[in-house]
Amino acid sequence: MSEEAADRRDPAADRAGETADGLQFSRRQLLCTAGTAGTIGLAGCADRPSRTYPDCSAVAGDIPSEGYVPLPAGDDISMFRRGLRRYGYYPDETVPSSVRVDWSTPVNRIGHTAAKSTPRPTPDGETILVAGDTGTIHAITPTGETRWTLETGAGRSLGFHSTPAIVGDTAYIGGYDGECYAVDIPSGDLIWQTRLREFGGAIAIGSSPAYIDGNLYLVAEYKNPAKGALWEIDAETGTPTWSDDRIWGMPHPSPAIDCEAGKLVTGSNDGVVYCWEFPSLEFAWSFQAGGESGPDGKPMASGRFNLGAQIKGTIPVYDGAAFVGSWDGRFYRLDLEDGSEEWSFDTGDVVMSNPAIDPEQGIVYVGGDDHHVRALDTATGDELWSAPVGGRVIGSITATADTILVGSYDTHLYALDRTTGERRWRIGNRGHVTSGAIPHDGRLYYAERGVFENYYDEDEETVLEQPGRAYCLVPDE
Repeated sequence: MSEEAADRRDPAADRAGETADGLQFSRRQLLCTAGTAGTIGLAGCADRPSRTYPDCSAVAGDIPSEGYVPLPAGDDISMFRRGLRRYGYYPDETVPSSVRVDWSTPVNRIGHTAAKSTPRPTPDGETILVAGDTGTIHAITPTGETRWTLETGAGRSLGFHSTPAIVGDTAYIGGYDGECYAVDIPSGDLIWQTRLREFGGAIAIGSSPAYIDGNLYLVAEYKNPAKGALWEIDAETGTPTWSDDRIWGMPHPSPAIDCEAGKLVTGSNDGVVYCWEFPSLEFAWSFQAGGESGPDGKPMASGRFNLGAQIKGTIPVYDGAAFVGSWDGRFYRLDLEDGSEEWSFDTGDVVMSNPAIDPEQGIVYVGGDDHHVRALDTATGDELWSAPVGGRVIGSITATADTILVGSYDTHLYALDRTTGERRWRIGNRGHVTSGAIPHDGRLYYAERGVFENYYDEDEETVLEQPGRAYCLVPDE
């Protein structure tokens, strides 16, 4: 089976709780005995240490009347989708009417079809961090010079697909080797990295960390059985301080946190949205997308979940609600208080991208496998516009002051008018554009997947034709 087919099938087809020897264990039993006693046990394990609640007071207030402020607000904090609520919203940035490539550099060489890591500028804009799927982190100046590169152990698997969280001079990122890394940005030196036993034998961390008050929050993936766990980590030391292993189906989304509502949410390949109270991390509720069965009706994991309802995209939280795309072809608004469905929109095809939200106008922007981007009213789910983009959308959508930026499987990055969806421009690349596009100081940064020969042919050897590159676009004056 090709890697693409395996990714879209989901690797969780093994029976839940069954080891290679045919013995049955709960996920909790497996992880409690996976060598974690020296560091931490999962929720419910006897050696779980006490934890101190993070202070949410700095980010729990109302949005100021003068406009949107990403949370946590601060001059030295930057993270995936721009903040804890994961809006992907840049109201102070405008997009040029025409663009050209100022520079590009090769970063991605692995065929895995998960969305590629999004370039992350430091808050001062002086360094752009690009995490590649070869396990190498690149630090690049805005004009394209390499400051340093760091090769990590993630290169022995599928490298990096998550995006760094930046706090001061430190970047935090999880790898597909199941480990988390803290890197000194000025020097490129490794500050700390976790070990597999500290995460109970995780096989991958595809989610991007959320940071608040000295703590990191991310989800890790496991196999045999296919499971996941939400983790809290001390950002200074890399020591895990709490975890919950109730997730099924090897989760990819990044946790979103609404401190005002007091909730943390994420999703997984089981088609379930999971929600915890925050900061107590007491479990609150779950919601099953796709009803009792996915659209293709194929049961998975002994009936624990169904192929066809996977939730791959990060779930933004806004207006007391969570906004969720699913492989069941629907996009949902869920009440954060109890997880009840408030509305859903039928796109007719898989939705796995990361939506963007304009919190000032109450609009959510959604892309999917139907080759379209849609603007939906967050209160009602009504469609405001729909725009074709030539190919599947599996990466992150970015909203700016005037433009929606979105990459497509047709190898183009699109700029759409935020009000009408009309195409402003598109720029061609080499591979599928599956990272987010990030505007900063008049420049746009994004990354693409490598170009492969025979990638979908099971009978032929897959060959890398061209590496995927990270790009910087500037105004074409």
